[in-house]
Amino acid sequence: MATSRDIRRCAIQALYQFDAGNAESDEIIKASLADSPGDMDAHTRGFELAKEAWSAHDRADAAVAELSPEWPTHRQPAVDRSILRLAHYEMLSGKTPPKVAINEAVELAREFSTEKSPAFINGVLDRILKTSQRQI
Repeated sequence: MATSRDIRRCAIQALYQFDAGNAESDEIIKASLADSPGDMDAHTRGFELAKEAWSAHDRADAAVAELSPEWPTHRQPAVDRSILRLAHYEMLSGKTPPKVAINEAVELAREFSTEKSPAFINGVLDRILKTSQRQI
């Protein structure tokens, strides 16, 4: 059974590969998820989630750049970019409650990124949430 965390793990792995220039290689990326946590359903759903998040990555990057000009997208670790893009998409698409998306992003940063990444990701996503709530 696919867990939400396994789906997100697969999604950030696919997003990382899209960011590395493999956006046109769906079959290669799908095949690379075979060794990822979770079952085939998690891999498939994670890949689809990544495709959706990737289609909105410019919007996510702009939101992050506006709120953290000292850490523009090109200066962020690639894993952090992937986590931020996924969380931004989940928060604004309405598919996941924003606080759940933020918490999951922080947990993924603890698992996959640097020691300082969870705090950075939490701070940026919290500011995105507050900004989006003011616009409603």
